[in-house]
Amino acid sequence: MTGIQHYDAFLLACIALNLTPGLDTFYILARSGREGHAVGLGAALGINAGCVVHTLAAVLGLSAILMTSALAFSVLKYLGAAYLVWIGLRMLLARQAVRAPTETRGRGFAAAFRQGMLTNVLNPKVALFYLAFLPQFIVPHAAHPQLGLLLLGLSFIATGLTWSLVLAMAGSRIHRLLQRRPRIGTWMDRVCGGVLLAFGLRLALQPRG
Repeated sequence: MTGIQHYDAFLLACIALNLTPGLDTFYILARSGREGHAVGLGAALGINAGCVVHTLAAVLGLSAILMTSALAFSVLKYLGAAYLVWIGLRMLLARQAVRAPTETRGRGFAAAFRQGMLTNVLNPKVALFYLAFLPQFIVPHAAHPQLGLLLLGLSFIATGLTWSLVLAMAGSRIHRLLQRRPRIGTWMDRVCGGVLLAFGLRLALQPRG
């Protein structure tokens, strides 16, 4: 009824893609390592919430607009690039500060969730990936292809969320190290900011198609 084919191969591909280090992996480790596993959890949930948006967009056909409209692609691409550059510059220029653990965790979780979700949603390559990847596992002329796309998207999110939670918990060990040696945290901010800045510039300069 859903028209899904080669589901086992799809799951293997999902696992391989999620294990490949990228912006999401780096962002979760950075937030978790800098502010603790609770904030890392917020980053993980935010990123996967963005994946839900892309899944629904692919199902509803909104991602197809990005394939046909150069203007829509460019607007979303530059918004996402600008956001990444802004986060990267903030981390590069931020001064080391003493933070109250309770306040940091409260504000940090919401900020990590919001930034993780926006970073994911504003990346047009993620939308194009969903549109190009998911239909490969739907048989032609399926009775309910939208349902099949939805199930595939949710499966991809499930594998990604599982790995994201592992990353968030691993990052908490880095957090304990930072509590003992705060100067390491300052250098981590510089490295994280530089990588996020590089991702933003790469996204801005990446050609369409």
